[in-house]
Amino acid sequence: MLWPNPAVHLSQRRGERRPRIGGSTGPIVVDEPEILLETRRFRVVRRVERMPDGQTHARDVIEHPGAVGIVPVLDDGRICLVRNFRVAVDRWLVEIPAGTLEPGEDPVATAHRELAEETGYRAGRLAPLCQLLFSPGILHERMHLFVASNLSRGATHLDVGERVEPFIVDLDEAILMIERGEIEDAKTVAGLLYYDRWRRKSPAT
Repeated sequence: MLWPNPAVHLSQRRGERRPRIGGSTGPIVVDEPEILLETRRFRVVRRVERMPDGQTHARDVIEHPGAVGIVPVLDDGRICLVRNFRVAVDRWLVEIPAGTLEPGEDPVATAHRELAEETGYRAGRLAPLCQLLFSPGILHERMHLFVASNLSRGATHLDVGERVEPFIVDLDEAILMIERGEIEDAKTVAGLLYYDRWRRKSPAT
């Protein structure tokens, strides 16, 4: 089994020069947020940007504690996915197991918990894969993706109201499901493609 090193980006491994990330304008001052809505899992705030030229812009932002997604890899290389009914889109989606961080919780602990709750599998090894920002124009949620292996089977423990059904699929078939439009969930598309790319490109460690 190959495992990603989160400290080493793929472009660094190939010796490529990495592009500059920061913008070219001066500093932007953001005022303290005004709370517009607060719920159990997130809140909506209004933040005012004060630009270097003196202009101000109000931005409504969803603040979220963050989440994890897990690519569970069985000993034979197959992947455990879940069918998850999502009320927001009113239908079943195919996803990797995932869940929200509790306040102050280590993402590794969240990943272990959510993997066991949704699939019944316990991970003997959990390795960081990558981190994602899904919609930073309005949402500051950070998704931590992991690869889980050395899996042992146990019972699921779904939260009240959850409708989640685990199933096993070959990785190549999961990639084809993305190509056929059968997997639309962003974290699942990103997690499977990133894992597949890393698995093919990275040297064994």
